[in-house]
Amino acid sequence: MYFEMFMAFFKVGAFTIGGGYAMLPFIQDEVVEKNGWLTTEEFLDVLAVAEVTPGPVAVNTSTYVGYKLKGVKGAITCTLGTILPSFLIILLIVTSLWKYRNNPIIDKAFLGIRPAVAALIFNAVYKLARKMDISKYMLVISTITVLAVVFINISPIVVILVSAFGAIGYYKFKENK
Repeated sequence: MYFEMFMAFFKVGAFTIGGGYAMLPFIQDEVVEKNGWLTTEEFLDVLAVAEVTPGPVAVNTSTYVGYKLKGVKGAITCTLGTILPSFLIILLIVTSLWKYRNNPIIDKAFLGIRPAVAALIFNAVYKLARKMDISKYMLVISTITVLAVVFINISPIVVILVSAFGAIGYYKFKENK
């Protein structure tokens, strides 16, 4: 199973441009849909932990999935599968393509990739939101959070801490009723 885990995350790392959030729909597809290693609910829990853990969200997600499946060896296997393609690609770029770094065609190609990355991130959010049991309360809080981060420029760290403590308080209050 270690080889299957490594290859699943290696594919994600090799064929995803745009970083962690762009990788999430591919990780979900490999882990939940194709291999059935986790349920959608378990994957959402993994994402919640990966989000609040320091480091890149895709690496955190792969590490946690690997740990959940096969302990420390699984965590190492999935993490290596995720980061090795990026390492090899960067090594290739540095060693052979560095002389083209100021080429206007290369610059325009990367400008063209940006909207695709944004679409991949939106797709990840949409697919995950569609499978969540979202209440009106959660929708209102999410909207307020987005508005606060975008328009008031509140730090995402503050948002995460307020959200965590707010949820603890909300559910404690709900339990006492």
